[in-house]
Amino acid sequence: MDISTIRSFFTVLIFAIFIGIWIWAWSGKRKKDFDEAANLPFADEEKMKPMTDRRERTS
Repeated sequence: MDISTIRSFFTVLIFAIFIGIWIWAWSGKRKKDFDEAANLPFADEEKMKPMTDRRERTS
């Protein structure tokens, strides 16, 4: 086996892993988890809002 055969095998292996991750990420089973993750920044905003109101009142 020469180096070009090993590189070709490695390229095909990495491509297959990429396709597997892509299918896993776009599967319908993951939609709920991704929707929850997409809303995480807004959850922090709700927690911070009362602190901001408190600072404005004291100033």
